[in-house]
Amino acid sequence: MKRVLIAAMVLTLSMNVMTSCRDTKDKTEEAAEEAAKSLEEAGEDLEKAAENAAEAMEKAGEEAIDAAEKAGEDMKEAAKKAIDSI
Repeated sequence: MKRVLIAAMVLTLSMNVMTSCRDTKDKTEEAAEEAAKSLEEAGEDLEKAAENAAEAMEKAGEEAIDAAEKAGEDMKEAAKKAIDSI
């Protein structure tokens, strides 16, 4: 009787271990899927940020060119006025 009781206890323990291992496997798979999804979303966000930065740099460059052209025109006018006043 003692052997039967010990065998039942060992069987119960081994079933608990198997169940725990299966749960751990499932949780690991879930975590891997969530990590992959997070990485994909992060990649998309980085791509959007890079596009926004490129657009902002292009706009800033255009504004700088426009400002330089306006400054050049203003200097031409100032030079003409200076020459005319002489």
